[in-house]
Amino acid sequence: MKYVDEYRDPALAQSIAADIARITEGRTLKLMEVCGGHTHTIYKHGIEDVLPRNIDLVHGPGCPVCVLPMGRIDDAIAIARAPDVIFTTFGDMMRVPGSNGSLLDAKAEGADVRFVYSPLDALKLARQNPDKQVVFFAIGFETTAPSTAVTLLRAQAENITNFSVFCNHVTIIPAIKAILDSPDLRLDGFIGPGHVSMVIGMRPYTFIARDHRKPVVIAGFEPLDIIQSVRMIVQQLDEGRAEIENQYGRVVRPEGNVKALEAMARTMELRPFFEWRGLGFISHSALKLRPEFAPWDAELRFQVPGIRVADPKACQCGEVLKGVIKPWECKVFGTACTPETPIGTCMVSSEGACAAYFNYGRFSLAAERNKLPVIALNG
Repeated sequence: MKYVDEYRDPALAQSIAADIARITEGRTLKLMEVCGGHTHTIYKHGIEDVLPRNIDLVHGPGCPVCVLPMGRIDDAIAIARAPDVIFTTFGDMMRVPGSNGSLLDAKAEGADVRFVYSPLDALKLARQNPDKQVVFFAIGFETTAPSTAVTLLRAQAENITNFSVFCNHVTIIPAIKAILDSPDLRLDGFIGPGHVSMVIGMRPYTFIARDHRKPVVIAGFEPLDIIQSVRMIVQQLDEGRAEIENQYGRVVRPEGNVKALEAMARTMELRPFFEWRGLGFISHSALKLRPEFAPWDAELRFQVPGIRVADPKACQCGEVLKGVIKPWECKVFGTACTPETPIGTCMVSSEGACAAYFNYGRFSLAAERNKLPVIALNG
């Protein structure tokens, strides 16, 4: 297929869905889409309504904004409020609530907080403002870590000393392992993250098939990508196989992006442990700057509280991120917690499961609750 509309062919989608129904007749299967981008595709295009009812899609911890614990938000705000600091961040981090407000609140109170499209934009600000300390709030999985790494290498090469990184990059494999080891959830297979896999390749997922006997299919982000990936998973299960397959072959290579991995290895190393919202502390699940990049490490340059902060009791983001509950099962979903008044991170991020349900899934959910026929909406 060459064109976007070919990846959204309704007749082909219905044909593949019928095939899935035939293969899985008499079985109920629970599959986790790890990536928040997949969640939004599923609900934007009504894929749950196309798939047979015996396929239950649950949502995993693949939204980097969502998994960041509240204490790290407080640390970022503390840095932003320091004298002579320009604090830069991606746009969806501006409204994520900490224990006492968000970065947007800090900006309203006088902190110089700016959103940027890339860490290179932050480095440019450092060149333009030599009398200020410019800090970049680095978040994301292995997808965005290479851009932070390249920026650090450039800052080192140009000896730009008024630039630093508050590193919060996390790694996907330990989070998947934590979910597999959790007694709360039984899964039959995984729709693997496409953009992360573009960087890390296929090999890191091998343990899922080898040790846990769960199939993984790395998927793209168009509707037919998702539906085809589900078919590939159920085909493996029907044949008694558990393998790592790549549906997203037009982007993902088995070895990943070698140059990106090299840049990450030069600038970052694994933390001994890191706290994840909903999953607790997971060993070797996040990155920090290497000692040779200490001059550009905001955690060393600034004093941060470093205090663990509990989530609001009403918020059930943790259970959503583990796939234990669906967003609409949270007590405050769509009432006290909306994209305009978020209590938890899953409602703020552009990849958050709660935001996907709120923006795209409310009509089908109402029908499901009341056992009414679902009316497909186009657009």
